[in-house]
Amino acid sequence: MTGRPVLIDPSGRDIHGEGARIRAGGPVSRIVLPGGVPAWSVTGQEAARQVMADPRLSKDPRRHWRAYTEGRIGEDFPLIGWVLMENMTTSYGPDHSRLRRLTAKAFTPRRVEALRPKVHQAVQELLDDLAATPAGEVVDLKRRYAHPLPARVICDLFGVPEESRAQILRGGEVNVDTTISPEEAAANVAQWHRDLQDFVDSKRAEPGDDLTSDLLQAQEEDGSRLNESELMGTLHLMLATGTEPVMNLIANTVRALLTHPDQLRLLRDGTVSWADVIEETLRAEAPVAHLPFRFPLEDVTVAGVTIPRGEPVLINFAAIGRDPQVHGETADRFDATRADKSHLSFGYGMYRCIGNQLALLEASIALPALFDRFPDLTLGLPPEQIEPQVTFIMNGVAELPVRLAAAVPAAA
Repeated sequence: MTGRPVLIDPSGRDIHGEGARIRAGGPVSRIVLPGGVPAWSVTGQEAARQVMADPRLSKDPRRHWRAYTEGRIGEDFPLIGWVLMENMTTSYGPDHSRLRRLTAKAFTPRRVEALRPKVHQAVQELLDDLAATPAGEVVDLKRRYAHPLPARVICDLFGVPEESRAQILRGGEVNVDTTISPEEAAANVAQWHRDLQDFVDSKRAEPGDDLTSDLLQAQEEDGSRLNESELMGTLHLMLATGTEPVMNLIANTVRALLTHPDQLRLLRDGTVSWADVIEETLRAEAPVAHLPFRFPLEDVTVAGVTIPRGEPVLINFAAIGRDPQVHGETADRFDATRADKSHLSFGYGMYRCIGNQLALLEASIALPALFDRFPDLTLGLPPEQIEPQVTFIMNGVAELPVRLAAAVPAAA
């Protein structure tokens, strides 16, 4: 590890440039978070695999972040929203296993595959809506397609009524905005909690055939009782992670293909598959950029660097996918023909994303359907004018303006 710590840009204006600057200090490097809080960033793929598999690293800030437990991190910390919630990604040990067990059974391969018809239906309805746009008009594909698809799928799964979806999902959208003030972050978590409490109360009164009702029933099961805070935190987590990363995967793939016409030609002539393209997007444009937090339970040495007990560690997925130690000199290049597309964008080890198969199902249906329906799809702005998401935690775009051109009639 060399050089001075990299001061993280809350706006996330240059995710990959910042990742390269952090990596210059080694695969495990010092950074400074908003609010002047020192932390560590893991940018090397092998180092990240080690960190994510090591049971000596907890994700529970309320128990294992020394600065927080000792009162040196307070409500004025800009990322306080990531500390306040209780769910499977902010828990450790038996608590994590219990919470994961309750939710993972809903995302088995069989249950995910059973969702295929619903995903197809949602895709076709959204494409029909886009096809009604006058030919040549520029639309925001993120707002009209990449976001509403996963939002609809995850809200259907959890039984969120249509009239409540925008308000409930807004909490997760605000939570990843790393430019808001600490007061705004804390207020967002409080409002998000109230919105979800209203939703949960309605489900208690009238249970349905959905995962929220299943979780409420699990509150009564022996040995796996969810307390109210854990229930709220689990819903926070599942609704947000079921929407935002999938949205970015779809939007990032579209942007990558439209800015790399050679790759789009290879896709269309069958040289590469949609699976190749999606995996390369996950590698080169990880939907989640820089995720908080892990905390060593004791001093832990990774890649020759000792991370002291209780100091915050972030996994830099955007940089990991572009690790030149794995992908060589072309690590920054989008190339769906590369043999090694290895990445850790769905995590690794005990905290690996339980919804990764659903995310891949949605992308594998949504993307080919879009390009089949709009074969002459182009960007609506020069690539350099497309603004990034206002966050260093996610890797996406603020908007994805595209020109649809003429639509091919939908298949019967």
